[in-house]
Amino acid sequence: MRAYFGRRYMLSASHRLHTDALSAEENRAAYGKCNNPQGHGHNYVVEVLVGGTVDPETGMVVNMAALDEAVRGKVMERFDHTNLNLDPLFVNRVPTTENLCKVVFGLLKDALPTGELERVRVEETENNFFEFYGE
Repeated sequence: MRAYFGRRYMLSASHRLHTDALSAEENRAAYGKCNNPQGHGHNYVVEVLVGGTVDPETGMVVNMAALDEAVRGKVMERFDHTNLNLDPLFVNRVPTTENLCKVVFGLLKDALPTGELERVRVEETENNFFEFYGE
């Protein structure tokens, strides 16, 4: 039997949506107020969904404390209270929340203690959220 365990984490980070591949005018047209040269911040909600077989001894898909440790070490310590534009993973990619989802998925994919990473969902605002299920 396959079961799923989801957990939510909160992190605060800033970013500026901008790419050197576009002119200043094209960046403003593509990203609007999110292209502000000073950047802006979000209080992101990151959801991690792990799937797998329920361990007959523990009754769990993944140990919550071990999952928390993986997320803290790979995601929270790296991105919380930072400017995403300055992170090496965003040097060649625009730090959109879509790309943040993909990056978080990649960081966690092989870092989980048990189970398989099914999905990463990042809520940017109460109206905007993004999901990534892997390639």
